[in-house]
Order: sequence, then C-alpha cells, then structure tokens
Amino acid sequence: MVVAQQPSTDKDPGGQQEDFGKSSPLGLVLLVLFFIAVFFLVRSMNKHLRKLPASFDKPEPSTDTAEAPAEEKKA
Repeated sequence: MVVAQQPSTDKDPGGQQEDFGKSSPLGLVLLVLFFIAVFFLVRSMNKHLRKLPASFDKPEPSTDTAEAPAEEKKA
C-alpha cells in the first residue's frame, strides 16, 4: 500500500520553491518577438483593408449617367 505524505512546509511555506514568480530572459525575448509579430500582422491587415471598397453593394444606375437604349443610339 502506498501512502501519500504531505511535503514539509517548514522550509517552503505554501509549496513555493525559491524560483517561484521569477522569469528567465528567454521569456522576455519570446514576449518581445510576439509583440513584433503582432505589430507586423496588424500593419499588413490594415494595408489589405484599405484596398477593399467602401461597400460591396451593386451601384444603382442613376438617370443622369444611364446610357440610352440601343434603339435610340442608331438614330
């Protein structure tokens, strides 16, 4: 039978080791790289969004610029 024993909290209260809450320089580098990647992704997305038309609705022909019917053009 295996008996589970609680770790001693005399030297380590709360189960936190001496490195608890510390980060390495590698974490900082990764965070900076993620921020740079997000910056370039947002910049690229804005370029693509500027190319889109304001509306995808079909333009309605107005009476001023509408072409005359083919029969009237022959005359």
